[in-house]
Amino acid sequence: MSNIYFVFKREFASFFASPVAYVFIGIFLVLSAVFTFFVGGLYERGQADLLPFFNFHPWLYLFLVPAIAMRVWSEERKSGSIELLMTLPIRPWQITLAKYLAAWFVLGLCLVLTFPVWLSVNYLGQPDNGIILAAYIGSWLMSGAFLAIGVCMSALTKNQVVAFILSLVACFVFVVSGSNIVLDAFTSWAPTMVIDTVASFSFLTHFEAMAKGVIALNNVVYFLLVSVSWLFASLVVIEQKKAD
Repeated sequence: MSNIYFVFKREFASFFASPVAYVFIGIFLVLSAVFTFFVGGLYERGQADLLPFFNFHPWLYLFLVPAIAMRVWSEERKSGSIELLMTLPIRPWQITLAKYLAAWFVLGLCLVLTFPVWLSVNYLGQPDNGIILAAYIGSWLMSGAFLAIGVCMSALTKNQVVAFILSLVACFVFVVSGSNIVLDAFTSWAPTMVIDTVASFSFLTHFEAMAKGVIALNNVVYFLLVSVSWLFASLVVIEQKKAD
């Protein structure tokens, strides 16, 4: 556990040692406000909830999470520090987990800093804060799934731009697989079971209920399984690179 904490502390601090974390957090907060108040019409809806805020999170994460994940392994490989890191008495899975947790906590900090939006809706009405808190938890779990995919793609290449593009494409598939456009393409020829299976892979399908404050076990397990699966894949890649 101490090894994981050591790498976690190093990685988390590294985000704030450069403008990376500050720029990322700033962009996230600005875009969240724009989508919530201007595109989502929070005031115009006349309802005391944060649905316009949470409904755009999958699309924000689609572009922003790969941007923060692309450096997790790519930068280590490009600078050559990965060789030094691998010589330390720390198991590769501990390094992978610590790096992932450090980036995930940065994403959590982004969500925490959106508290003025929560305060605003409480000032304007009487929302169910339990529902809002559940939606925040769901959003953080979903961001972890996005991040795990990005970490795996970052492990594949030392080029951060390539890692970003690969992450974006993979995450896009997970997002749009449950959209009406994709499902309609299967409706004319595929049985219902196939359509339901395709939809079940979508982040949108599983986050929709969470955005409304319903933390169902199957949705929580889905995001955790996606995160664990992609982290395991990244560990396999790192082990292979280490062997080479």
